Amino acid sequence: TDSNYAAQYRLPGTFAPVADYGLLSAAAEAAAGLGIRAAVGNVLSSDVFYGDDPDALKQWRKMGVLAVEMEAAALYMNAARCGKKALCILTVSDCPLTGESLPAKERETGFNDMIRIALAIA
Repeated sequence: TDSNYAAQYRLPGTFAPVADYGLLSAAAEAAAGLGIRAAVGNVLSSDVFYGDDPDALKQWRKMGVLAVEMEAAALYMNAARCGKKALCILTVSDCPLTGESLPAKERETGFNDMIRIALAIA
């Protein structure tokens, strides 16, 4: 993350928030069982979705980051702080590297698939 969200916890170092492995594994299995194509990997939680530095996203991509979003790190930090499990399930709708966007119908299908996975593991 490039967010300063963790500063509120006054930790003596840098915290790398992650998904609960049990939830992640269950979601991956559910997606496969539902015939939904899914990718599992790191995402960048950013305070800005469209930044001014065009090379920044390329640098994150070199580190294996699959997507950019704005909430997962905070969700995982809050869960860790409260001793709870958390999982962020995302649908990719736009690519800031290429400027491509999904058409409305495909975006809707992607959101529905994401919801089906979440309901399957609830």
